[in-house]
Amino acid sequence: MATTTISKTLRIGMIGGGTVGGGVYELIMNRLGGATATITKICVRDLDKPRDFTVDTNVTSMVSDVHEILNDENIDCVVEVMGGTGLAKTVVLEALKKGKSVVTANKALIAEHLEEINKLSGSGANFCYEAAVCGGIPIINTLQTCYTGDIINEVMGICNGTTNYMLGKMEEGAEYDEVLKEAQDLGYAEADPTADVEGHDVRAKIAILAKLAFGQTVPVDTIPCSGITQISSVDFEYAKLLGCTIKLVGTAARLSEYGEHDGALSVYVTPKIVPMTHLLASARGSGNAVAVNSSNLGTASYTGPGAGRYPTASSVVADICRVADGSCSAPFPSVTSTSSIEIDNDYTSAFYIRISFQDGLGIIRSVGELAEAHGVSINSVLQNPIRNRMEADFVVTTESCKLSQVVSLCDDIAKQEYCRMPPLSMPILLDKDSEYSS
Repeated sequence: MATTTISKTLRIGMIGGGTVGGGVYELIMNRLGGATATITKICVRDLDKPRDFTVDTNVTSMVSDVHEILNDENIDCVVEVMGGTGLAKTVVLEALKKGKSVVTANKALIAEHLEEINKLSGSGANFCYEAAVCGGIPIINTLQTCYTGDIINEVMGICNGTTNYMLGKMEEGAEYDEVLKEAQDLGYAEADPTADVEGHDVRAKIAILAKLAFGQTVPVDTIPCSGITQISSVDFEYAKLLGCTIKLVGTAARLSEYGEHDGALSVYVTPKIVPMTHLLASARGSGNAVAVNSSNLGTASYTGPGAGRYPTASSVVADICRVADGSCSAPFPSVTSTSSIEIDNDYTSAFYIRISFQDGLGIIRSVGELAEAHGVSINSVLQNPIRNRMEADFVVTTESCKLSQVVSLCDDIAKQEYCRMPPLSMPILLDKDSEYSS
């Protein structure tokens, strides 16, 4: 990493002038007064498009060609807030090659090209990305600097505000399609919501957190990923009976083989049944929350706004200030204690399995026999009163078992004549006081 303090005002070229870019400009130019840093150029696709922030044309020029920033020797730092992994990749890599520090909020780019970025950063140029994960929560800098003498066992988090908002509304009784439209109308969800609702956004973020916590580069396309599209309001009814809620959670955790957290690393994204007593259950609306379990601290939690103009811009500006005063950390500090850790995503958990069925005799017995055949022990059976015998549901919860066992069990249940659709399964987040963790 570069450690030289920049004595002059940091001159910035910013790529992107949308919501976050506008927030960054306002914070840098208005609150910092241009003393620490100043934005001299902004590159946008359409120079004629109206902006929701005022550009001081005496200080800042608007351009439409990224090379006017990349080739400007007077620019010390490139701020990339355009998004995507095409042109943004070119901007970030070329800037680093030219010795310009880079600040970005682009989690997809980092997750997909992590090693390439890591190799280029540090030789005279800093690479900072606080805003890439959980918006306004300073989780990146925390993992870079605050766990140096510790051993992290697990990082898990609610890292997507859109889905957390949607799940909160479904908990109140709304159905998925209704909530998705509302989220789109409010601007939380894109017209194409796939990245959010299928968990792809969280997958990129947990890949980054896994690298920071465990020193392991986990290719994004190898991370098992389940979204929220199959969840119904009825799942919240059953979760409530368990004293729980449902959250979309990204997890990177050391499995236990011979002792506590001494086994392989498991990285995955899935909705989880979360006890209301767990800190992740407290993340409401579009908020985010991250829980880090480590040898020294036990479990520490970090909560706050996960998106939005000023929360995200605040993290970008914090990185800019670190570049300006020479206090940037290495983007991915070495974690020597886990340098050769194996990746194994067949994790162990208690599970929730919802089975949609046409009513008949012996259904619960059939499910029990199939569970036994797969070595899965049932903990409880939950069923609301049947209102329509052709479209009913019940839930079984399991004792701790492997994911692969539950997947095979659900595949076999789906083949039965009474089963109306593939069963929905979710891991149950174990709470130390829960009956599942005894």
